[in-house]
Amino acid sequence: MQAILLSGEEVAKRANRLYESEIRQKVETAENIGKMVIIDIETGDYEVDETGLQAAHNLYAKHPYARLFGIRIGYNVAASLGGVMERVSSDFRYCD
Repeated sequence: MQAILLSGEEVAKRANRLYESEIRQKVETAENIGKMVIIDIETGDYEVDETGLQAAHNLYAKHPYARLFGIRIGYNVAASLGGVMERVSSDFRYCD
């Protein structure tokens, strides 16, 4: 199968579409806030872990040519260099 070249912007759009429509309601729980969800944008498969590294390895083991995109659960950025990550507002509520 020949790979179709996608811009980084298109990869992000597809990942965010999958996250919002199918994945978010499954992974956005109190124990997952701050973890990474890695999404295969072609199959819709995803995995969650602390840093995203093991999740990416697991997905590549299933699909060696997967196009992966990472999203930090509960945040609008995956990482911050010298700044502060702020939680996004959501309907999700939990008690400590």
